Amino acid sequence: MTDSTSHIEPKAIPPEIDRWNWGAFLLNWIWGVGNNTFIALLTFIPFFGILIMPFVLGAKGSAWAWRNGRWDSIEHFKRVQRLWAIWGAVIWIGAIVLWGGLFGSVFYMLGHSDAYRLGVAKLQANSEAVNVLGTPIQTGIPMGSVSLAGASGKALLNFSVSGTKATGQAFLEAVKQNGVWAITHFKLKVDGRDDVIDLMNETRAEIEETQRPIAAGYHQTRSKLLFERMILLRKAHNFSGSCSQSSGVWRSLNAVPITLTDESAMAAAAMIGESSSPNQG
Repeated sequence: MTDSTSHIEPKAIPPEIDRWNWGAFLLNWIWGVGNNTFIALLTFIPFFGILIMPFVLGAKGSAWAWRNGRWDSIEHFKRVQRLWAIWGAVIWIGAIVLWGGLFGSVFYMLGHSDAYRLGVAKLQANSEAVNVLGTPIQTGIPMGSVSLAGASGKALLNFSVSGTKATGQAFLEAVKQNGVWAITHFKLKVDGRDDVIDLMNETRAEIEETQRPIAAGYHQTRSKLLFERMILLRKAHNFSGSCSQSSGVWRSLNAVPITLTDESAMAAAAMIGESSSPNQG
């Protein structure tokens, strides 16, 4: 007695659908679950799943989906797979736009941060950097991080710099205290040179430029004190009418240590002399 068994041929693949499947390539395991093709879950294998499996699904996905699914017709299969491809493209484009906007906003915030602008201003005002790089000094997009916590914060940035003479890389560290940014470390590495320029070391010209407003304020305060001394002395002359009493007031006022070296002090001395001369007669 001979047993006869029927040999079931696998479902034949129509030539018109045996082509690249964009839905399987773009959505890989999601497409696999939706099309009963669970071999797509191999995309979770590290390296292999990310680098190789999407291409395998793109090449073999249509045949696997045709065999594993129930389709009314070839047109029905094409219509469904076309929708998978469209949704895959929409999701990927949306993800690219989202990540691009995220990275773009980060670079925009770094480039417009107060710490970065403070560093650029200091770099362009540093005479040593100007001599080495040449003018004008251009700066690139900063990389790094800026963290803020209320009125305090910290910035670690590096950015490219270029001038007419040389190019390089700037490294900046700054802190924010009580709402005010201050640079703590600032160095410049010029391309082709082994040394590093410390931009925190001010030159003599920069120090004089910084101290000029302080000196101007000191001279204004001294002139004001001299003027007040003159007014008090004239009041003493008018009140007493005596040269000896005014001399005593002058001696008491003269105990304040002020040096008569500027023009305002000379004018005050001249006015005091004019006011005292009538009483001396």
